[in-house]
Amino acid sequence: MNKDTVAFAIILSLIDFILSIVMISGIGLILTWLPLLNRLGKLDDETIRGGH
Repeated sequence: MNKDTVAFAIILSLIDFILSIVMISGIGLILTWLPLLNRLGKLDDETIRGGH
C-alpha cells in the first residue's frame, strides 16, 4: 500500500480522530468516578487526629 496518497492521509486522520474521542471519553469517565471513590474512602477528622 502506498502511504503517500490522499486516501491514506484521510484514513489516518479518521483513525486519529476516533482515537482522540476515545481518549477524551476515557478521561471524562475517570473524572466522573473520582467523587464516587472519594465517598468510598471517607475519613473522619477524629480518626486522623486520634492516631491508632
